[in-house]
Amino acid sequence: MSWLKDPEGDSHQRISLTYRFLRKFNRTVMSVWFRELDIVDNHNLPNEGGIIFVSWHPSGLIDPMLLHASLPGRLSILAKHTLFDMPVIGRMIKSGGGLPIYRVKDSDDIDASKQKNASMLQNAGLEVANGGRLLLFPEGRTHADSDVGKVKTGAARIMLNALREAQRKGLPVPTLIPVGLHYSNSNKFRERGAVILERAMDLPEIPVRIGEDNEDSNADQSWVLEVTKSIEAELKRASLSKTTWQERRLIWLARSVAYAERAVRSGERIQRPSYAESVLGARRLRAGWEYYNAKDPEKIASLVNKSKSHFAELESIEATPYDVAAKPEKPAFLGYATAFIAWIWVAAWMLGLVTWSAILGNVPPYQANYFTMWQLKKRGVEQSILGTLKIGTGVIMFPIWWIFVSLAVTVMFLATESPVYILLNKHWLLAYFTKINPLIMFFVLLIWWPTSGRLHMKLYARLVRNWRELKRWKNWRKDEQYWEKLQSRQREIGGMLIELGDSLILPGDDEWQEPKTGRDDFNYVSLRN
Repeated sequence: MSWLKDPEGDSHQRISLTYRFLRKFNRTVMSVWFRELDIVDNHNLPNEGGIIFVSWHPSGLIDPMLLHASLPGRLSILAKHTLFDMPVIGRMIKSGGGLPIYRVKDSDDIDASKQKNASMLQNAGLEVANGGRLLLFPEGRTHADSDVGKVKTGAARIMLNALREAQRKGLPVPTLIPVGLHYSNSNKFRERGAVILERAMDLPEIPVRIGEDNEDSNADQSWVLEVTKSIEAELKRASLSKTTWQERRLIWLARSVAYAERAVRSGERIQRPSYAESVLGARRLRAGWEYYNAKDPEKIASLVNKSKSHFAELESIEATPYDVAAKPEKPAFLGYATAFIAWIWVAAWMLGLVTWSAILGNVPPYQANYFTMWQLKKRGVEQSILGTLKIGTGVIMFPIWWIFVSLAVTVMFLATESPVYILLNKHWLLAYFTKINPLIMFFVLLIWWPTSGRLHMKLYARLVRNWRELKRWKNWRKDEQYWEKLQSRQREIGGMLIELGDSLILPGDDEWQEPKTGRDDFNYVSLRN
């Protein structure tokens, strides 16, 4: 994972040591939480001027942590003020550039909340005008829906303040950039994620003040509502919004079938694309899907039905489109044997010091965290915040356990009456371990537990990949006629997808024209001549 570099120059805000430390912490957590992270289209970031980043909010605390880690420069984040009252998370949010927003429904004093919000929005606009960078989740809440929720007006109001202030002072024009957040499963450990930085939004001219309070207020309100509507449309496009998760999943699986069929036709070896490449493929397929749904739904009805039936059958045998597409014509025993040897090789390494250290240093707090999540699920906690709670409790449980186990092991090695101390002193070489300075041993162990955990995860990831490859070869070698039927059907679906896709101009094609601000991709899809 390569993180983006901070902008340089006096026009950009200075990044404090505390902010760098907290961002480093977030980057460490995110690089552990996800096995693959992509940040793409950073060329869309302007070289000067303030920026407001807007994103949808599908995964609680994971969203701001990931964007705080990913977006360059000093980032301020608007968060509901109740989060600042939480003992650990509140302090982290504040130190990381968090600004409280006072939602009316969270306060007993409605007038006071509105007054505080108006002041906060004004100050945030001034900060952006002076080159600051602000992150907003304009839906105002986290959710587990497949579609973007109704967007609040706060982002547009801040942008209007920022544009006016920049115009008054002759500063570079601030920009509003939508961010696409994509997860294979944000609430599951070691999944994949992508941050897509969309192009800056084209905004209407700001209203000219004429000195009449009512007319100025009405003009400002019209501008804010128009921009808010555009933000909502941009977030729907950036997040590949669909009505249901079933539709999103169908698009994602169909994308992999089309990718595999193109590889087969070109004679290339089928490899898994990066997650960012997969997101672009899903964007293309979604645009074509929506185009035909609007223009000629009967043309894709047969394809949709065949795809649903095929993917349901694959799910019933715990297979993926990749398993079907990558199957060799004659899966020889040598391939199975090679996969088995690779799995044994990694498993042998996992029996060494790294894994045993990882078990001692990380399994107890991990299991405590798992038990806590299980209890919360039983009590009906919303799915959208489970990932947040998992990270929050982990941040507390793991360090406490590392301190405890470091002290325990130090005492076991260095206390003269300890059985371990006595055993080590029976051999002249092992006796040197009992002469280490206690403070040095404690701090080395404190660093070693998380380090061994990360090393173990790398070994474990390879073990899981090799195990899946082993199972794949085992399945390929039995019931060959059944696999041939699956391949034939999948190639038919892939061919239909490619034929339809090649007849259209889609996102990523040379002829593609990016939609105007506030319009979705499918509005700009067209038939090739």
